[in-house]
Amino acid sequence: MENYVANLPGRKRGRFLTRLAVAATAAALVGTTAGSAVADTPVPAPLKSMDMDAATEAASQSADAPVNALHAIDRAGDLYGYPPNGTGGLAGRVNIGFGWDVIKHATQVDHDADGSSDGIWEINNGGYLFYAPFGEEPISVGSGWNIYNKVLSPGNLAGVAADDLLARDTSGVLWIYAGYGNGKLTGRTKVGSGWNTYNQIAGQGDLSGDGKADIVARDGSGVLWLYKGTGNRTTPFTARTKIGSGWNTFNSLVSVGDIDIDGKTDLIARDGAGALWLYKGTGSAAAPYKARVKIGASGWNTYRLLF
Repeated sequence: MENYVANLPGRKRGRFLTRLAVAATAAALVGTTAGSAVADTPVPAPLKSMDMDAATEAASQSADAPVNALHAIDRAGDLYGYPPNGTGGLAGRVNIGFGWDVIKHATQVDHDADGSSDGIWEINNGGYLFYAPFGEEPISVGSGWNIYNKVLSPGNLAGVAADDLLARDTSGVLWIYAGYGNGKLTGRTKVGSGWNTYNQIAGQGDLSGDGKADIVARDGSGVLWLYKGTGNRTTPFTARTKIGSGWNTFNSLVSVGDIDIDGKTDLIARDGAGALWLYKGTGSAAAPYKARVKIGASGWNTYRLLF
């Protein structure tokens, strides 16, 4: 963490240290509900801010990729954050929340377009969607979300100011919900069907170098595909292009943005033995990742959810 902060320009250092102060305040909070409308629905306690936006300027002023901590929920329901260490890997874990055993899906989201997440969209086992701003009580967004088996926020897909949400239903249809920038969402728009061919979908930021958020998806045979973003809500992706085969060695693929702080979005992969690997981004659609580098020797299978 010291190397990470030391390598930042002055204004970015200041913003990062300010958010650490917010995190310390949030750590004292112990609330466990999200308002009277869903007071009987369990949600996690408020959590510390682990967003790493100090490595980027606002998206409108910088070409840097998003920089965030990797979040991990263990089987006891504790939530941990692993911030980038400034040298191409992850720093030691920090406990930033509890009660996450009730959460089925979670994804980080950037509402103010500053290049880093400021909260989490989370779906509990009852199908309620909440927005959890860092350091504040979760806010109820809506119910009925148990129809989805995959949700993620790759970034700003619809071309407006805030990050958006992708959700795949059990029939394999992918939907996009545009974000308002306050945790709330528009009605859904259909992206397409047939997405149940994929067992992993990940993305956080631009992979192709065109400034638009992209995603990758792995099919059942282990082939990884790139879907380039268009910035258009009605057709958010171009036709897929093949990245490579052999990706079925991994049981989890996740992107939280730029891990090695080089301005390009990366991918994290966990293998069956519990080791963690980093695929550094290149910024090129033709070959979006460099050769993998191990950043965690073992033990990562202790986590049931990475985001």
